[in-house]
Amino acid sequence: MKYNFDEIVNRRGTYSIKWDGGQILKNMGFTERYDEDTIPLFTADMDLPVPQPLIEALHKTVDHRIFGYSVFPDEYFEAVQHWFKKRHNWEFQKEEIVYSPGTVHALNVAVRALTQPEDGVIIQRPVYPPFTSSINANGRTLLNNALIADEEGYYSIDFEDFEAKAKDEKTKMFILCNPHNPTGRVFNEDELRKLAAICVEHNVLIIADEIHGDIIRQGQTFTPIAKVVPEYKDHIITFTAINKTFNLAGLHCTNVIITNPELRKTYNGVMGMHLPSPFTVSALLSVYHDGEDWLEQLKEYIDGTMEWAVGFLAERMPKVKVRIPEGTYIMWMDFSAYGISPDEVHDRIYNKANVLLEDGKMFGEEGLHHQRICIPSPRPMIKEAFERIAREFEDLK
Repeated sequence: MKYNFDEIVNRRGTYSIKWDGGQILKNMGFTERYDEDTIPLFTADMDLPVPQPLIEALHKTVDHRIFGYSVFPDEYFEAVQHWFKKRHNWEFQKEEIVYSPGTVHALNVAVRALTQPEDGVIIQRPVYPPFTSSINANGRTLLNNALIADEEGYYSIDFEDFEAKAKDEKTKMFILCNPHNPTGRVFNEDELRKLAAICVEHNVLIIADEIHGDIIRQGQTFTPIAKVVPEYKDHIITFTAINKTFNLAGLHCTNVIITNPELRKTYNGVMGMHLPSPFTVSALLSVYHDGEDWLEQLKEYIDGTMEWAVGFLAERMPKVKVRIPEGTYIMWMDFSAYGISPDEVHDRIYNKANVLLEDGKMFGEEGLHHQRICIPSPRPMIKEAFERIAREFEDLK
């Protein structure tokens, strides 16, 4: 089936935080303006229709007419295993799969269960804001191994600083984001081996958030860190999810892979029991069995949108430093060359252009002059958003 991702689906009135949550977003400090003309591109949530087999599977679940407590059939775990074996040549056992109703929830459980108050936890800013909150809100000590950007906006790991932080006896955990949000780096196998070796040497547990791992550019390769260093798999906990890959955040389905039985027992003891929605089970079975064709078309579409966006910025806003990311559907744009304050950049985009992005400062001070845009929306919508933004910066050429 050929999908038309240029189709604009009206999401207003569907309980979408992106399209119906304007007042909430203003209360949270994301923006001062939100109205019927706002184009929201701030969150990792697609405005694109899901695979047709998924729609049919959910209709079948609805047609049953009863939505009681549900369980995980063996087919659920087998589908997860099959997907990662086929897509990433990574194998794990059924009992090593732990369901979570969300990745942020899973992250907070891991921090609470597997570290103690004031323990050090390493993250690599600029990074997804819940990494920071999961550490601070749970009374742990945040250790920032900031990624280093070169003149072209390409980020790399400061291994000397990483090892210095890992050596501290109070450091107990490293939260890896790969593919990295928001920079778009897909860390290569050499980088992952080096990170893992340092962590194992100093008894630092690795929490690998890999939920963007299916969304990578053509020609790029993503490999789960537990696949790269199988000898260290008992020292790694991996977060996987269908939400980013198949636009299913509203169905709450994260699968946590915990090979080490003692870590798994401790993790489950803190998390407690969580039963799935029947829609969640139906959705995962559908997309992991019949979603590949849709995914390949989606990746091609996103790649095309990114190529268009980079070309547009080069022509209309050449002061914006941006590159096509190796993975994710996120673009990380540096506005520092305009020589204006981050607040003025914000005002021109959010209030005047009426486009809602995400201020870089939310990802740490390293992102102060940046804006994050999520582009898995119909290309006509993306083009309109960029046109609006460009008009508001014309006086600064």
